[in-house]
Amino acid sequence: MSGHLLDAALAAAERGWHVFPLRPGTKRPALHGERACTGTGPCADGHRKWEQQATTDPDRIRAAWTRAPFNVGIATGPSGLLVVDLDTPEHKGSSDAPDGATTFRALCERAGHTVPDTYRVRTASGGIHLYFTAPPGVRMTNTQGTVADSVDTRAWGGYVVAAGSTIPTGAYEALCGPVAACLPSWLQSILQPAPKASTAPSMAVAGQSRRYADVALDIETRNVAAAQVGQREAKLFRAARALGRFVAWGDLPRHVVEQALQAGGEAAGLSASECRSTIRSALDWSITHNQNRRATA
Repeated sequence: MSGHLLDAALAAAERGWHVFPLRPGTKRPALHGERACTGTGPCADGHRKWEQQATTDPDRIRAAWTRAPFNVGIATGPSGLLVVDLDTPEHKGSSDAPDGATTFRALCERAGHTVPDTYRVRTASGGIHLYFTAPPGVRMTNTQGTVADSVDTRAWGGYVVAAGSTIPTGAYEALCGPVAACLPSWLQSILQPAPKASTAPSMAVAGQSRRYADVALDIETRNVAAAQVGQREAKLFRAARALGRFVAWGDLPRHVVEQALQAGGEAAGLSASECRSTIRSALDWSITHNQNRRATA
């Protein structure tokens, strides 16, 4: 077993992913904590946490994994990765909610995209880890529920359990080849928070924004109503995302937006339930991420 785990650690390092040991049979780091730090070895200049000690050096990896059958942790930040964690509802405390894979697939469809083809790992709980290469020069951090329910992400400050590791509930298993695709720009836009305004807008700016909001509502509604088959749900989703900022800023009442887009979606041929679900999820996200008005619309 220890040889298998050493191979898993070396394989991850060969891909440029920084690894560190996890306690045998668990998901917890095997490295000492700050209170137990002796200030020697790698910590001679100060305590170094697992993210700082994660490595791609094969000699260091062999030295560590020959001591014990450690599971393998991948420090996502230093590895230049962003991993999307599609969890199971039981893990979140609810067996009735859709799992992360289902929620993420629906989100992709609403955004007009397929689920990205990238390196993926089945977790011990039955979830899925989607590995993406993080954008260069962008320091992304962990999120929980920002993308959707049961969809978390791991980047700087986070780690994932690598394929080949095993815990009491099962094993982590790679489902495809080793290539991690670049993080899609549409997904990055969801993960990166909207810029915060430094000052409140003047009354003139606020009035101008309200007029702009009315025009935007009319344009977006007409675009949705004219959408062709295969584009209808994606256009409805994007329209609700675009108009949600005006709801967050107080320029448009939410019920007005919902009624207009509902009518537009049904005119395009979508069912009432499809419209309500798409509008609600898109508005919820947009309102949450646009609490502060930007200087210009």
